[in-house]
Amino acid sequence: MASAAQTGAAISGKQQSPHRNRMDRFIDTIEWVAAFFVGIVAANIFLAVMLRNIFSVSIPDSYDFGRLMLGILIFWGIAATSYRGGHITVDLLWANVGPRYQRMIDVFATMVLLFVVTVQTYTLFDKVVGTYNDHVLTFDLRLPTWPFFAVAWAGDVSAVLLIAIRTYRLVFQPDKLTDEQVKPVE
Repeated sequence: MASAAQTGAAISGKQQSPHRNRMDRFIDTIEWVAAFFVGIVAANIFLAVMLRNIFSVSIPDSYDFGRLMLGILIFWGIAATSYRGGHITVDLLWANVGPRYQRMIDVFATMVLLFVVTVQTYTLFDKVVGTYNDHVLTFDLRLPTWPFFAVAWAGDVSAVLLIAIRTYRLVFQPDKLTDEQVKPVE
């Protein structure tokens, strides 16, 4: 008798490995963390609007929390999309060259992305330290904002790690990547 996971994989047409390595579980965890922050931001907005419109009550610092959580969401979203490579949609040149040049373009683009996000991570860490040293607080509850910046920075660090994993796999293990390939123009 087939398990539910095997049946689901057969229905979806994807064959999943029964033994996923630590790197794949790490990638999945980062994607789940990003999804969690999407839920938190949506719940904050929903609750703030409902309480304001139905009960004429506002959540203290809901605007500050929403703004800070949106920043966290953006950086964890960068981490979630960086590994998959599906966020790059302008691929006119890539689609019209052979597989060898496609791989070269992928490696070059991923290395540029790794450099840019690494610099971004460094500057965001400076922002974390700056908000900590300046004792920046929220408006209503007077809570420190640096922990929010630190969580956003952790998302950026995760993006750097995932891009480094993607670069490694592009160069040494291209068969482990799950990108959907564009079929060459005939």
